Amino acid sequence: MPVLQPIVNIAELLYQKGITDVMVAPGSRSAPLTLAVARHPHLRVRVVADERSAGFIALGMAQQSQNPVALICTSGSAVYNLAPAVVEAYFQQVPLLLLTADRPHEWLHQQDGQTIDQATIFGTHVKRSYDLPADYSHPDARWFIERSVNEAINLCRLPAPGPVHINVPLREPFYPTAEESFRAERVRVLDTLPAQPTLSTDTWHKLLNEWDQSERTLLAVGQIPYDPALLAILRKISEELGVPVVGEITTSMAHNDQFITHTDTFLAGIDATNAEALRPDLLITLGNSFLTRNLKTYFRQYPARRHWHIHPTVDRINDSFQSLTTLVPSEPRPFLDKLFADLDYQRFLQGDDADQNDTFLNRWQTADRQATKLVRQTVSGTDRRLTDWSAVQQVLDHLPAQSVLHLANSMPVRYANLCGIDEQQHIQVWANRGVSGIDGCLSTAVGTALLTDQIVTLVVGDVAFFYDRNALWSNPVPPNLRIVLLNNDGGHIFRIIDGPSRQPELERYFETPHGYTARNTAEDARLDYQVCTSLETVQTLLPDFFTRSERAKLLEVTTDKYVNQEQFATYKAQCRQLFQ
Repeated sequence: MPVLQPIVNIAELLYQKGITDVMVAPGSRSAPLTLAVARHPHLRVRVVADERSAGFIALGMAQQSQNPVALICTSGSAVYNLAPAVVEAYFQQVPLLLLTADRPHEWLHQQDGQTIDQATIFGTHVKRSYDLPADYSHPDARWFIERSVNEAINLCRLPAPGPVHINVPLREPFYPTAEESFRAERVRVLDTLPAQPTLSTDTWHKLLNEWDQSERTLLAVGQIPYDPALLAILRKISEELGVPVVGEITTSMAHNDQFITHTDTFLAGIDATNAEALRPDLLITLGNSFLTRNLKTYFRQYPARRHWHIHPTVDRINDSFQSLTTLVPSEPRPFLDKLFADLDYQRFLQGDDADQNDTFLNRWQTADRQATKLVRQTVSGTDRRLTDWSAVQQVLDHLPAQSVLHLANSMPVRYANLCGIDEQQHIQVWANRGVSGIDGCLSTAVGTALLTDQIVTLVVGDVAFFYDRNALWSNPVPPNLRIVLLNNDGGHIFRIIDGPSRQPELERYFETPHGYTARNTAEDARLDYQVCTSLETVQTLLPDFFTRSERAKLLEVTTDKYVNQEQFATYKAQCRQLFQ
């Protein structure tokens, strides 16, 4: 058997297990893995030199495809640079397969270059770590390698999805000779069938009884991949059962006449009387993290008597609101479909034309309408001044239908959540809210744009953009990518947060003003570049900005941080008066 045959077979096994996309960060120790995937006829292999950026681009690709993306890098510090993307994938439940080249373990602590202890380097932030053998002479080695790779890919996909690490120690020679065959052998494919938990009849009746005993029921949806069928059943439950459904832009939940999407505004200054009037008896949550602080604070201060959380796995208890009573082991949509069908049938048998929850629904919807009005007045009442917030509103209003929106962390995702998107646009929304860092927002959007023909728009702040410029090493930058850069010359969020905004060290030690523009970056990456300094210019340029073209586009919106701060301070003051 040729020296590198087991490594060549890994590439074939990726293909046989349904993985089509591979990201490579170049290196020497990883050469056998790189050559194996590069020479495979059915794998799409992309190359990005910066491991941190490569990790986030792979994350964006996996978000879009909902299929594992394989990621190859060399040994040593290169592996550590994958960590930010790995932890984001872990907490956002995105499937990544990490293949890290390594030195044989006997060379650890022997002053050999690019050698670190990397077998379990990602700790508890991967679903599992595998460490392959460096020697393949015994037949069991091949059996172990194939079994481990099969298991790792299965584990990537099984609920809840996430990153899995395979550490691959490699001995020289790394490169095949001219005479050596570099063709995969037949590999064993071992599948693990997914199991959907089924609730017993007694358990189901217990849940239905709890529903019947709750006069006020509310559904709250955290970050979750865009699913029109899920949104449809949520709307049915709200309309026909009188249940408030609370969501955020990271739920891809659009503003309409039914859903509650402005909680961050109307819960900001709510008094005790109104807070009690909105408190549910039964709270049902699904999805991952919630974006808005006021919503989380409210449910912690005014907990429901019963709280169900719907999640496909029960290995961890997610009690973010500190009120959980029941963890329901199910995918959200099948559970809600059955729940609605059974409750609707009960209503039919009872001849119930009106639901006692309708008054409760009306309270939440009335509060949401008042908040919506306040937000619109704030954005339109700026004397036509250009602010980050008003620019975001214009961008969302002009988004092409059925396109993809990526929102960078810090203020862009918060402004977008305040503005909201129109239901008729059918926008798929993504944001890295697993860990909520700024470190890979641009790279993630690039990864998404690589795997869809739709326009992919990233709204990003200046610090996040310049921090992640190596994302544009993806050559060429996908032409369907649109970058809206909000440049207020620093970390604007620190001017919004009460703590740092009151400190004399604010500007130097928190905001970190830089004086950069994106002009040179855009030129280096061969992006079409335009700059805006007025709201009228933004409105004028956006229609053409979203038209298809042969190159990606970057629109830099230059704003004044003091005007941004003034607008947001006025908004916060009005929020405190909304329910007083």
